Amino acid sequence: QRVCFPLDDNVCGGEVRYCGLLPGRSSSGMYVGVLLVSTPRLQDKLFVTCHFLHFLSYQSKSHRHNPLPQIPKSILKPVPPPGTRPVPLSPPPSSPKVALMPPSKQPLRPPPLPPPKPTLKPLLPAPVPPPKPHSPTSLNAADQPQHTNGVHGPPSPLRSPDNGEAAGEDGEDGELEVGSMVEVNDPPLFGVIRWIGRISGISAQVAGIELLSAGTDGSYLGERHFRCPPNKGLFVKLRNCRRDSRFPAPETPVNQVERCNSIAFAEWGSERVDEHTPPVDGEEASELYEGWKRGIQGHLNSCYLDATLFSLFSCCSSADWVLFWPSDPEKDQTSGQAQDLLRCEIVNPLRRYGYVCASKTMALRRLLEAANSNTGFTNQEKDPEEFLNKLFQLLRVEPLLKIRSMTQQPQECHLYQLFPRMRVASVQALLESSFLHAGLKFVEAPSCLLLLMPRFGKDFKMFDAILPSLSLDITDLLDDTLRQCSICQAVAEWECLQCYEDLDITPGRLKQYCQTCNTQVHSHRKRESHIPVRVSVPGGPWTGPLHCARQRMSLFAVTCIETSHYVSFVKHGPLPTDWLFFDSMADREGGENGFNIPQVKVCPEVGRYLSLSQEELRRVDPSSLRESARRLLCDSYMCLYHSPELSLYK
Repeated sequence: QRVCFPLDDNVCGGEVRYCGLLPGRSSSGMYVGVLLVSTPRLQDKLFVTCHFLHFLSYQSKSHRHNPLPQIPKSILKPVPPPGTRPVPLSPPPSSPKVALMPPSKQPLRPPPLPPPKPTLKPLLPAPVPPPKPHSPTSLNAADQPQHTNGVHGPPSPLRSPDNGEAAGEDGEDGELEVGSMVEVNDPPLFGVIRWIGRISGISAQVAGIELLSAGTDGSYLGERHFRCPPNKGLFVKLRNCRRDSRFPAPETPVNQVERCNSIAFAEWGSERVDEHTPPVDGEEASELYEGWKRGIQGHLNSCYLDATLFSLFSCCSSADWVLFWPSDPEKDQTSGQAQDLLRCEIVNPLRRYGYVCASKTMALRRLLEAANSNTGFTNQEKDPEEFLNKLFQLLRVEPLLKIRSMTQQPQECHLYQLFPRMRVASVQALLESSFLHAGLKFVEAPSCLLLLMPRFGKDFKMFDAILPSLSLDITDLLDDTLRQCSICQAVAEWECLQCYEDLDITPGRLKQYCQTCNTQVHSHRKRESHIPVRVSVPGGPWTGPLHCARQRMSLFAVTCIETSHYVSFVKHGPLPTDWLFFDSMADREGGENGFNIPQVKVCPEVGRYLSLSQEELRRVDPSSLRESARRLLCDSYMCLYHSPELSLYK
């Protein structure tokens, strides 16, 4: 066994190779022969007086129920030299941590000590479990003392001194397992757990450890429990193992969903605002939002929600009606709770202070998950359309859109998915093409229109570039309304799908004709096979050119996606250059258990590209685009339009 002892104001260490009386010096007591680890000044073997009689006397007082007739096999620490007065030792409150060593026949085993004094009780020949929880014994009670290094070792720092056996059998609250690097005793013995199980005669779980120094070969009393090189094994109670202090302990996985409601986010918190707060615009909006820790803080795959809410509510009030939609708290408390959370914890604080903490949005995600029996809203990636559909269902608001085909009843929805007809197009062209080929019309003009760009999932887009039209004309997409003839501007009565691709007649627009123009256009030999469709016209005599206001909607936000990460562009003023870029996870503070830092920055350069025509956009080299413009044109996911006049009626 390894020992340490004072020598010339130093502490030396070595391995016990002999224990017994010295010839001619039997009256001076027991001696221990130590093979030093390294010393340039001494011989290889040095006999050092350890005053074993004092040590044995201490053992007999400390453990009267378990006298030890032999020298302990655990690491010994000698008492002070004879010239100094020995300090009385007191056992620690917790049980000592003792290696469980079976009897072995190794050639270097020290000779047995003389028989104990008659006053001491003899030991039992077979290994027995400890009689009391506070004094555990090794597997070989005859050879193993109840101390460490000749004195009681300190309790493990990972356990309370009062726990004892009740502290459980799994070391460090069950964190240790086969393969864990551990240490035992003090000074520590380092090794790797190779086996965990039960051994006959020991009630507690036992760990088999492959040591870096001397030990067994993985067997106990002739029964092999694990394999390791000779003299490298050790059996010790699992609760007496602790992680190897030479290496940093791995971080315990943290429940990120629960962490959002803890004091960990105290310095990142945001306040509740009960008063209705309208959005600001222009220079006031850029001053409010621009900078780090602005916008909505992202957490645990929440970028789909952060970008969508910032697009809808940061600088536009067209969707505010969902914040005040009447609900019956007696029938549905969840709906009212979600509406209050959205209005007072997210939207109002965002517009007043320019920042919302991730704990607020996590509360909303919890409500969505509970209402839909969906376990993914709090920790998994979602799409903006899925989030909005579930949110509007939770709030129990009426759908944003009412769309009808020519042969079916009107259908209600919150968003509309565009279908691609070209690789480079404007949103205006995509919307008209999608409605025309599907035979759809708006039953009524929407106050807020959310259009999903043509994509195949989140990873594959079906276009090279899409130009978000700053103004969206939906006049010709309305059902049961007056529409102008594409040629003479009279009241249109016919619409032709086949003529849509004809560049000779008002290219890039829907083809609709009055009775006279319809006859003339389809009398041409190239169009004789076309099948025009009659459109509904409100009652009343209509003659001459039609002069009416066009129904237009304005672009107020664009949500983009790149590598499953959502960001948003928001128009915050009347000028073409009034654009903001928002990223809820622009930076991070700390590691896995750190915090995302949201950022909002101005990006006036995107206004120049949005003013381009489709032909001009086709001639633009994508590699020449700035990062913000490239993401807006090439990675758009959802375009948000509104009609401020119609939103007042909501």
